[in-house]
Amino acid sequence: MATLTIRNLDESTKAQLRVQAARHGRSMEEEARTIIRSAIEDWKPAATGKGLGSRIHDHFAQLGGVELELPERSSLPTPAQFDSETNLEP
Repeated sequence: MATLTIRNLDESTKAQLRVQAARHGRSMEEEARTIIRSAIEDWKPAATGKGLGSRIHDHFAQLGGVELELPERSSLPTPAQFDSETNLEP
């Protein structure tokens, strides 16, 4: 079991936590655990089992798609030339 120490908590916040804990019938410590658990659960992304790309595709799929014609390649790509004599400055 982990221990967490919260320093520099102002008295007003501590008093509000005490009142809220009493309202819920819990100790301040249990109230703090409940608040932290709740904050972490709200932060978790929904587990859909799908990756980001699939979720984006699903979101926009209703708009339909576009089929693009790819032009034939007229020449083979050439590798970059790196040598000391090449001057790239204008």
